[in-house]
Amino acid sequence: MKQNIYDHPEFFHQYQKLRQASYNFNNLLEQPALKSLLPNLTDLQILDIGCGMGEFAYYCIENNARHVTAIDVSKNMLAIAQREHAHQNIDYYLQAIEDFRAVIRNIASMLRPGSLFIFSVEHPIVTARKTMEDNWIYDSSGRRSHYAMDHYHDEGIRERTWFVDGVVKYHRSMSTIINTLIAYDLTIEKMLEPLPDSEAIPKLPSLEKEHRRPSFLLIRARK
Repeated sequence: MKQNIYDHPEFFHQYQKLRQASYNFNNLLEQPALKSLLPNLTDLQILDIGCGMGEFAYYCIENNARHVTAIDVSKNMLAIAQREHAHQNIDYYLQAIEDFRAVIRNIASMLRPGSLFIFSVEHPIVTARKTMEDNWIYDSSGRRSHYAMDHYHDEGIRERTWFVDGVVKYHRSMSTIINTLIAYDLTIEKMLEPLPDSEAIPKLPSLEKEHRRPSFLLIRARK
């Protein structure tokens, strides 16, 4: 059974506070990178997997997509999406996401020829080490010296403390991610390990470390 941490009351309360902040990693780093990979959305039909609170689904409609089917495992997330980002051309569904290989297989089977599959994951550099806590190594003055990575090829579950204990994540190597796409006849067109732009770092100084270790990997592939 997949972990549904977003319906944990304390976790969700803290996560909402994070997302409601004026500046965060989502709106200054991940979303700009994701949107840069999008085609012209006019008249397209979109499947938004892991739609969260519905911001991206609504963005697609605002940019002239014909329809968005948006799914998420979290009742909390969907309740907010249906309240704050409702639209007649968005359908929200409660649905768990399968394991990575099964997800890619099913997406590839649904895509029409020429369709795009665009997604974002935590970078394998971040998820590799089994402790998954603060993996920065600091010098004697408290400055970041370097980032520690280990267990890269030992794929599987990782647990970390993020607002609450026992948050489950999954580590896959870069080669597993890429080769799974290739196995299901998806052609990789572009990859991004996004960097903050010059205006983002003054708004959120912690983004500076992205120049030393990427947080996200984004891929655009075509059927």
